[in-house]
Amino acid sequence: MSPHDSHNEKPEPPASIISEFADDPDMQELVELFRFELPERIAALEASLDRGDTDALARLAHQLKGASAGYGFPTLGEAAAQVERDARHVPTDIHRLADSTNDLVDLCRRAA
Repeated sequence: MSPHDSHNEKPEPPASIISEFADDPDMQELVELFRFELPERIAALEASLDRGDTDALARLAHQLKGASAGYGFPTLGEAAAQVERDARHVPTDIHRLADSTNDLVDLCRRAA
């Protein structure tokens, strides 16, 4: 394979993150509602990061941390906890905060 061949390969799409409650009929509607609200949460996280509003970012991450565990997405909760820690750290390392927020946003987009 030549070095140019790798440019023709499409990257693998990121794996979906499945709720721990995916097989629980009592939780399916609630999990869907949580997933339906994720784009709004993503937009709020990104807007707070763009504004440099670390207080709002910490609050949004804290809310997502609590909600995600209740809907069977502990991975999202762990990533949200990292954003919250990074946002509350003084002085804030904006690059680290941006990285952890982008990681959280990526996970939210993969939630299924």
